[in-house]
Amino acid sequence: QVQLVESGGGLVQPGGSLRLSCVASESILSANTMGWYRQAPGKERELVAGISRSGLMGYGKSVEGRFTMARDNAKNTMYLQMNSLKPEDTAVYYCNAQFLNAHYWGQGTQVTVSS
Repeated sequence: QVQLVESGGGLVQPGGSLRLSCVASESILSANTMGWYRQAPGKERELVAGISRSGLMGYGKSVEGRFTMARDNAKNTMYLQMNSLKPEDTAVYYCNAQFLNAHYWGQGTQVTVSS
């Protein structure tokens, strides 16, 4: 059973920045894919950013150019740097990883963008 633990969420003003972290209990070099998702109240969970084992990265249209995903294999940690935050970025952000044929989720971290 792989465990994923997110951190770094909080309250930030519009235009501000936050960096989320996701620490995995297994080597992320073994993951087929890893990604960040978010879910706002009353909305479906959506993909924010994802990376494949080969390093191919993709972003959701609503965050492209503002969010950057990175990984530190030595620390088994994935990051999401979020800049130029907007109120519509408010959501619970989840870390996801696929190992073999199973998907694993973190517990989520709340990001609130408000003045």
